[in-house]
Amino acid sequence: MAPDLRFFPTSVSLTIEEIAVVAEAQIVRRENNKRIYTNVAPLGTAQSSDVSFLDNKLYLREYENTGAGCCIVDRALSSASPSNMEVLGSNQPYLSYARVATAFHPEWDKSYYPVDPDDRVHKSVVLGKGSVISEGTVIGPNVTVGDNSIIGPNAYIGDGVTIGRNCRIGPSVSIRFSLIGNNVSIYSGARLGEAGFGFASSATGPVSVPQLGRVIIGDNVEVGANTTIDRGAGPDTVVGDGTRIDNLVQIGHNVQIGRMCVIVAQAGIAGSTVIGERVQIGGQAGISGHLYVGEGAKIAARAGVMKDVKSGTTVAGIPAVPVRQWHRQSLMLAGLATKSKR
Repeated sequence: MAPDLRFFPTSVSLTIEEIAVVAEAQIVRRENNKRIYTNVAPLGTAQSSDVSFLDNKLYLREYENTGAGCCIVDRALSSASPSNMEVLGSNQPYLSYARVATAFHPEWDKSYYPVDPDDRVHKSVVLGKGSVISEGTVIGPNVTVGDNSIIGPNAYIGDGVTIGRNCRIGPSVSIRFSLIGNNVSIYSGARLGEAGFGFASSATGPVSVPQLGRVIIGDNVEVGANTTIDRGAGPDTVVGDGTRIDNLVQIGHNVQIGRMCVIVAQAGIAGSTVIGERVQIGGQAGISGHLYVGEGAKIAARAGVMKDVKSGTTVAGIPAVPVRQWHRQSLMLAGLATKSKR
């Protein structure tokens, strides 16, 4: 799926020749028909009018099956391209993609910031029965709030956001580029939908990559104070129904969190990692990007997870290993320390 147009509108149409110039890439394969491209999209959801990219072999299978009309890739991977796809070769596919995405979405982080206090709640806002907007809150255009929801003082709700029924949005919370389910509680100072930490390296320094995904929060979720949930770079960042997130947790872009998970304070989950259902993550645990944590797994406090975790497994330590192995390692180290003293 291309970026959600309520958040990321675009009116630009480009040919492959124009995209090649913007991307600073070379045309490797061109189809006979004159295609027009109207947006960018992730490999897994791209359609024939979308441009996508591949710079990580972990996603080679998605690349081989993508519906994208055009893809920016390293030349070494171009042979795996689906038939009928137009291909652009680049030494830095991610950088090339950043340039193309910016061409389609030059104002990709634009939001409603009124100057007049009387305009703090936009006229197009749809407010459900029994819902309350507290003093100092700013709500942008085309926002929908369900019945019996409360938005605390000095909150910020960005353009196009939807909030379900019976929600509690705490003081000074900001929500942008997000879809919030029913019976959700978001506590003071939380930040949902800010741009993920995405940039491509270039000779002139880092180039920001447009973050064109959303945050999708399921029903019956709690998000703790000062927690941050970045919106997706292309795919959405998703938190499943019934999940509980403590204070000061960082969830990176594209992260997928299953149902009924528990994530304790100061844990961090890096981008594009998938967390299965009913996973428990201890305080200050860190999980690297592009990993899979299986259903029912448990991550001990302060663990450093650097590879996939199988369903039902409990891991601990840095790097994280099965908990019994971690206990054996700890005992061995303690024994070595005792011998050293002797």
